[in-house]
Amino acid sequence: MFPLTSQPHLAHALFEAAAISIGAFYYRWLQRRAGIPVGALMQGTRFAVLMGCLFGAAIGNKLVFWIEMPHLLPQYWNKPEVWFAGQSMVGGLLGGLIGVELAKKWTGERTSTGDVFVFPVLLALMIGRTGCFVAGLADGTYGVPTSLPWGIDFGDGIPRHPTQLYEIGFAGLLWWWLAKQRTMLAAKSGLMFKLMLSAYLGWRLFVDALKPIPFDYGFGLSGIQLVCIVALLFYLPLTLRQWQTLKAPTFGS
Repeated sequence: MFPLTSQPHLAHALFEAAAISIGAFYYRWLQRRAGIPVGALMQGTRFAVLMGCLFGAAIGNKLVFWIEMPHLLPQYWNKPEVWFAGQSMVGGLLGGLIGVELAKKWTGERTSTGDVFVFPVLLALMIGRTGCFVAGLADGTYGVPTSLPWGIDFGDGIPRHPTQLYEIGFAGLLWWWLAKQRTMLAAKSGLMFKLMLSAYLGWRLFVDALKPIPFDYGFGLSGIQLVCIVALLFYLPLTLRQWQTLKAPTFGS
């Protein structure tokens, strides 16, 4: 079955570009549907927030990757092109969040701006993880060996957890649940984004335990898992505090 392509890095890059482009298009469509013209996104505080999100995500993306792979720094620290290598969804989300908050503080913006990003982020995540799956071993996001019947041989003769598919399924379920609670969550601006981010950080803390650890920080924890723990310690209380002001959500219709 694997490799699915003779050029896995190119395939991954194409899916990554598609994830960013389609996610951005979906974001603009949601803004237009909300009555916000495209031109308004390029003006005033909205433009500052958007730039804060983009630059913060780019910086966080690389920073968390190098936290995950610190053992490579002594070998590659003096090669500038290497500093632009590697991706981290956790770093992108946290960096984007920090960038947005800094931009809002700078511009004096007080309203929550995160909810409109939720479904574009989940869509981009699902597309991006499809690229990770297609790339197989070359991507490095596969799981540890497993004897479960759905284990997949990515080309080295060892059945492994298809953690890329697990994440696509998780993102789809999270989308479904948040969409069903959309009306209720709208009463508390920003809560939907907090729930999405907290859920994703918790998910990564769990699913990364099913992946090979590139650098063990102790107790079998990877760099990304440590970042998730620290982020949850700060962010989860904010989410729960706002959550408690709502009635208990339902999982049915």
